Amino acid sequence: MNAYIDVTWSSLLIAASLLIANLVLSAVLRLGMGRRLLVAGARMVVQLFLLGLVLEWVFESANGPAVLALGLLMGGVAGVTAVRRTSIRFPAAYLDSVVVIVTTAFLVTGVSVLGILKPTPLWDPQYVIPLLGMLLGNALTGISLGLDRFLTGVLRDRTRVEGFLALGATRWEAAQEEVREALRVGLIPTVNSMLVMGIVSLPGMMTGQILAGAAPADAVRYQIMIVFMIAATVSTATFGVTMLAYARIFTSDHRLRSAGELGIQLD
Repeated sequence: MNAYIDVTWSSLLIAASLLIANLVLSAVLRLGMGRRLLVAGARMVVQLFLLGLVLEWVFESANGPAVLALGLLMGGVAGVTAVRRTSIRFPAAYLDSVVVIVTTAFLVTGVSVLGILKPTPLWDPQYVIPLLGMLLGNALTGISLGLDRFLTGVLRDRTRVEGFLALGATRWEAAQEEVREALRVGLIPTVNSMLVMGIVSLPGMMTGQILAGAAPADAVRYQIMIVFMIAATVSTATFGVTMLAYARIFTSDHRLRSAGELGIQLD
């Protein structure tokens, strides 16, 4: 294997110049995306460099409480962001999302660390933080898609749902189709990615390991492991948040709460 090739500042400038094509396309077609692209690019650079500084300290110290604190911060941001991406949301959904995504991602990461990788120490940030970050990122997308589909199906079509309830249906009978659809939609990106992985696309983790000098066979085994972890996390987190939303918007006496009761916010 060839040695790891360092990416210099001049290399980053060359990579950044590739955004010019996006800016030109936005200007020519009047997409209005030029400013957003520049802001997004600048924000990404700042965030990643700040994260790099934090991770460098965490990796060097290998301090358990620091790893836990960083993981909780990542999970909190992921949970809030997942709800903010939905077109319909209510205040209680933020807490539900944070609790579910943190619990699910931590459990799956814990199983992988304790049962598969077994690093020393067990909270070794070299393994825990990257794994947790990948799980949170994918769970965020699943929760956002699933929750949006569920709330849209129930609240924007409340006449049909209330019609079922008026005819004597239970809250589960009135909403079960939306729950199934939410889980299906939340899993679509993960399933699609799995279907073409290795044929159409080279996964990010595997590519990163190969670029860092790891043997392709080793990188493949890591990638298979993380994909199974992601699938488990996305399905569990999406189902968990959807069911908590279901419990929030329906009362125990099988009534659909009003938008005012829930504090609904619309985009």
